Amino acid sequence: MPAVALVTGGNRGIGLGITQRLLADGFAVSILATREEPTELLESLDAPGRVRYVRGSVADLEDHARFVDDAVEAWGRLDLLVNNAGVAPSVRADLLEAGAESFDRVLGINLRGPYFLTQTFANKVIALGSTNLPRATVINVSSISATTVSTNRGDYCISKAGVAMATQLFAVRLAPEGIVVYEVRPGVIATDMTAGVTEKYDALIAEGLAPINRWGRPSDVAGAVSILASGQTPYSTGEVFHVDGGMHIPVL
Repeated sequence: MPAVALVTGGNRGIGLGITQRLLADGFAVSILATREEPTELLESLDAPGRVRYVRGSVADLEDHARFVDDAVEAWGRLDLLVNNAGVAPSVRADLLEAGAESFDRVLGINLRGPYFLTQTFANKVIALGSTNLPRATVINVSSISATTVSTNRGDYCISKAGVAMATQLFAVRLAPEGIVVYEVRPGVIATDMTAGVTEKYDALIAEGLAPINRWGRPSDVAGAVSILASGQTPYSTGEVFHVDGGMHIPVL
């Protein structure tokens, strides 16, 4: 039986890159996403018996148990949770003008959802009673915005800073249970989320935004997830893996 991964938002963008890489690594992958089941996409992954799709939202806590239980019923085990699903604000608004509706939506999906999904996943792993070490891995996909200020999308920055703290919290709490927790922190990645600001980031990259002078790709993030999901770092937890071309490095 292959190792089993749960990937939220695993049907597009960074999440699809992660799904494809984990399948190539031999995982069975269950995807949680809000859209109708993408039959053609799932068939194109060419992994019969190793892909499941659960329609639901990470923001809806009632969907969490259904997502986790579906994978256990299908494959009998849980090895990896990738909290990838996330949204940007519908409108980039200045801090002095931004509304509560956007704040609640962004934090509900980006922070509250993965926080409680991790709780559900961890409790199920513990109940399954695996004796392998690590028993399971949780990987939170955050953003360079966890520490880099954008005053026209404060809700997004706060949500990702919260994910960073959630990583630390769960790393400490779950270490005695044999579950390790990591954060993957992407920089500027070419996806549909960044498509609307292509010109802005093209200019910033040209001006030296990061030492590695190009856009990031979903496969770059997927490679980091693959490394952390491999079980080869069992004495590390709470670590942040930057996938940002070195953007996080202070430079004079």
